[in-house]
Amino acid sequence: MPELPEVETVRRGLEKLILNKTIKEMEIRWPRIIESPEVPIFAAMLKGQQFQAFDRRGKFLIFKLTDYDLISHLRMEGKYEFFEKEGVPDKHTHVIFHFTDGSELHYRDVRKFGRMTLVEKDQSSTYKGIMQLGPEPLPELFLLADFTRDLKKSKKAIKPLLLDQKLVTGLGNIYVDEALWEAKIHPEQSAATLNETEIDLLHRAIIDVLARAVEAGGTTIRSYLNALGEAGHFQVSLHVYGQTGNPCVRCGTPIVKTKVAQRGTHYCPSCQQLHAGTER
Repeated sequence: MPELPEVETVRRGLEKLILNKTIKEMEIRWPRIIESPEVPIFAAMLKGQQFQAFDRRGKFLIFKLTDYDLISHLRMEGKYEFFEKEGVPDKHTHVIFHFTDGSELHYRDVRKFGRMTLVEKDQSSTYKGIMQLGPEPLPELFLLADFTRDLKKSKKAIKPLLLDQKLVTGLGNIYVDEALWEAKIHPEQSAATLNETEIDLLHRAIIDVLARAVEAGGTTIRSYLNALGEAGHFQVSLHVYGQTGNPCVRCGTPIVKTKVAQRGTHYCPSCQQLHAGTER
């Protein structure tokens, strides 16, 4: 699944490719991609709309149009492809934006899990999925005091707690594993048992890992490409994710893989030890 760094990279790519382009017509080839309004209304409302800006909230893309906000979530396999001239859609192309200059933007999604929603101008913050998100992982928004308070209130294991997007948004499986390794915290450690030093290290690690991944254009695992057709390269910096059996670069202990909350999880059993008083 594209996580915050990948989605941010897609946002930046689309900003370069389709800013100020005007929609001539919409072609909806798989109606379930459109969450609301109904497909005929969705297509009619987008006709004549211009892409004026591109925002992101967590893993949601927000396209700022002339009169509306178009919210797009890529889910597991969604991706955008731009064509200077008429493109050739394949079986995985489900939505096509036809622009007045003859160029096109195709939305492709192998699993068809992605969703698009159209809301009133500047009202994306009222969308249910966005309203439930925690702060962006930026120092000025993701505050240590708030993070500490929320962790102390939860007995859940730290990994699934970070994955639910409410404490801080944008973390997925890859970057939770990496941040926990950087902070030397076991993925099954109960959040409430973390001490102030561990919380501070984790807070710093989350900000650091996601910032570096954004700078690297994301991580290419399987099929991820950004909107410019380029692969991210943060995978060369991964310390635990996908490194099963390789020596930990910090202590030399082989990285192990297990399941936590039904998610494949990578960690160093020496650097990230499970302490007493945790819930498994």
